[in-house]
Amino acid sequence: MGREVALESMLAARTLWHAGRQAVAGGGNGEPTGHAALDASLPQGGWPRRALTELLLPSVGAGELSLLLPALARMTATGARVVLVAPPCLPYAPAWQAAGIDLAMLEVVEAAPRQALWAQEQCLRSGACAAVLGWPPGSDERALRRLQVAADAGDCCGFVLRDRRHACNASPAALRLLAEEDGWRVLKCRGGQPPAGLMRLAH
Repeated sequence: MGREVALESMLAARTLWHAGRQAVAGGGNGEPTGHAALDASLPQGGWPRRALTELLLPSVGAGELSLLLPALARMTATGARVVLVAPPCLPYAPAWQAAGIDLAMLEVVEAAPRQALWAQEQCLRSGACAAVLGWPPGSDERALRRLQVAADAGDCCGFVLRDRRHACNASPAALRLLAEEDGWRVLKCRGGQPPAGLMRLAH
């Protein structure tokens, strides 16, 4: 028989969540997003730590950077490292700096599509990064699960930015947001029910 794990310890580690039970929004154990309305609507009060967040987009440049930059800027300001793995476009350094990013704490990893998932997994697992962003072209549920496990192991906020056609597919990500014309829709949030309606966030 396998090693027994106390249910209390699994719940404390957020490995499990109570089905049908709404967690208290703004619980304070998440990484603040920089958007008060979004933080207030999420069970952990921000981006889930030690977990994967999936942003589903109609195209690159659908407002995903405006969504992420406040948190990334705060991370780099504290000396924490942020890594971009195989971004579709080379980041424009002056714009990132103007958004508050400390460029000394920003790393860009160039990788071919076949190596990009592996590279993101290694960065997430390393324990040396506060956040790792990746743009996997067509990863399946098993590949995303590896990223989720790596984010947990490395105490890191993981982000994958994918085409919105994957919205109908199952995903192990702790948080899933879908970009729509007028805002963001929370499709899934671990620890509670997704808030109803669109989140309209100021840029």
